[in-house]
Order: sequence, then structure tokens, then C-alpha cells
Amino acid sequence: MKTSVIKSVQRMKQFVMLLMVVFAVQSGTAQSVFEKFDNQEDIRAVIVNKKMFTLIAKMEVKDKEGQQFLALIKKLDNLKVFMTTNTKRATEMKAEALKHIKSAGLEELMRVTEKGKSVRIYVRSGANESQVKELLMFIEGSGKEESVLMSLTGTFDLDELSTLTEKMNLPGGEALEKAGKK
Repeated sequence: MKTSVIKSVQRMKQFVMLLMVVFAVQSGTAQSVFEKFDNQEDIRAVIVNKKMFTLIAKMEVKDKEGQQFLALIKKLDNLKVFMTTNTKRATEMKAEALKHIKSAGLEELMRVTEKGKSVRIYVRSGANESQVKELLMFIEGSGKEESVLMSLTGTFDLDELSTLTEKMNLPGGEALEKAGKK
């Protein structure tokens, strides 16, 4: 009887260790979901992390618009933008974005198709309907048009997007501005 209890305890420990490893691997990949596109020859990348947002937020501004922008900056954790005109790389970015959309449980916010260009915006909501924890945008270019993958994480409101896109001159800013007004 004692040996069966000991074996059960050992199995339970193994199970717990296995769960810990699985969660560690998942959280590690979540942090670096699009990192494979950084430092690639055919991909331009802009990556801004929490530290940089914290430094920017310490700036002093006097105008109301600048203050709104700094208030938003304080709410952001990461911004990753990857851009390419290479068809193969664009296909890889789209596949990775679709995989992330499913695994992170993102919901489509809006879709715009115009002149052979497709813009899709997805969000993971926060505590309420207008609060966003993650925003993912994929612009699928055609021909010589640039494809863009953008990921923005933090805790911010949809209506703050227009301030962000205007001040940071983000690709796809028009679509993001429309999404913020929805």
C-alpha cells in the first residue's frame, strides 16, 4: 500500500513538472511571437519596448494633444512593426499572424479591401468593450505594395488609436483611425 501511495505522489510530481514546462514554453513563445522577422534582410522592423515608452512618457509637453499622446504612451508595453515588399516574406508574416490570431484568441475588429490591398485589424479586449490589451494589424500588399505586420500590446482604449497613429506616423494609420472611431 505504501509503495502505491509513493508511486502516485511521484506521478503527480511528474505531471506538475510537465505542466510547468509546458506553461514556461508557451509564455516564452508568446513573448517572442514575431521575433523571427527581426534582423531579416528583406524585412524592415521597428520594435519599441516598455522601457522606451516609459522614457518617452517622461517628456514635458504643454499642448493638450501632446498630453493625450503621453497619457496613451504610458499605457503601452510593446510595439512591433515589420514591413516587406518580398512576396515570400509577406506570406510568412501572414501565416505567423494567422497562427497568432488563433492562439491568442484575437477577434476581428475590421477589414478593408481597396485597390488590391487588404487591411485587417484584430484585438484582444480588456476589462470592458472599448479597452484593448493587444492590437494586431496586417496589411497585405499586392505587387510592389508593402505588406505590414503590426503588433501593439498594453492596456488602452480604441478611441485613443487616432492620437497614436497621428503622432507615431504608423503604417495603416488611416485604417487604425477608422477603427478607433467605431
